[in-house]
Amino acid sequence: MMDIVLGYIADLIFGDPYWFPHPVRIIGLFISFLEKLLRRISHSSREEKVAGFILTGVTVSISYLVVWLILKFAFSINILLYHFVSIIFIYTVLATRCLGDEAIKIYRLLKAEDIEDARRALSYIVGRDTENLDVNDISRAVIETVAENTSDGIIAPLFYLFLGGIPLAMAYKAINTLDSMVGYKNERYINIGMASARLDDIANFLPSRITSLLMIIVAFFLGLDAKRGFLTVIRDGMKNPSPNSGYPESAMAGALNIRLGGPSSYGGHIVEKPYIGESLEEIKPEHILTSVRLMYGTSILGFISGCLIRWLLW
Repeated sequence: MMDIVLGYIADLIFGDPYWFPHPVRIIGLFISFLEKLLRRISHSSREEKVAGFILTGVTVSISYLVVWLILKFAFSINILLYHFVSIIFIYTVLATRCLGDEAIKIYRLLKAEDIEDARRALSYIVGRDTENLDVNDISRAVIETVAENTSDGIIAPLFYLFLGGIPLAMAYKAINTLDSMVGYKNERYINIGMASARLDDIANFLPSRITSLLMIIVAFFLGLDAKRGFLTVIRDGMKNPSPNSGYPESAMAGALNIRLGGPSSYGGHIVEKPYIGESLEEIKPEHILTSVRLMYGTSILGFISGCLIRWLLW
């Protein structure tokens, strides 16, 4: 338990420095290598789907096994080394500080009226086209990203960390990385990315709903519109084409009294997303700061809840 506490605190303090050899970057390199290898021997849509299952199974299995072996090896050498390695791994699977820093960076650029740099910074954390976005569109995109990644980057890793330990949490990060790299419904990835996308949907089913509940509770204590957040989750949680991302986004939209979703450009093509929430307030850069506060509160509540449940069960 103490390793989890120290790993969580380390994430809040240090975030994810660009120079740090993050395991997710290593997983991403492995995915790229294996994808290229499998494409060479896949010559039909059916073979690409089979290759996708291989890509997913091998990546997730190796991510779990490598971490398990490293921890076992560290334990065999020295108990202090084992705890140190455990804390480092826990620190790397969480993204509270990093998510907050990236959002606040864009907020500051918007307040400085540096919209070009704000668009550029946004392009690093979203998949949509950012070249022609105005201040409101950029703010909306940041808030949507904060909401979705509160689940994917914080609550889900914590959920699997408490459920099955560090190897399972790293396996989840592999699933999430696979989905972000190959889980697209375009011509290139519709077949080879199918397995990754489906597994990501399954892995995030419970965490996304837990995230929305935690957000509503935190919204109440922060003086935000918790009631509207709850009602928006009930009404709009399933509107998003994704079976999961609509839940934290609708909780965020309701709590902030704003409307998320709507048309966005991806690769030059307009994608019509359903609207989530009600436009009771015009989206402004200040809403980014409120979303970050809500994200931090949700992260802390999720961490404390996990610790309490684990302590009670043990």
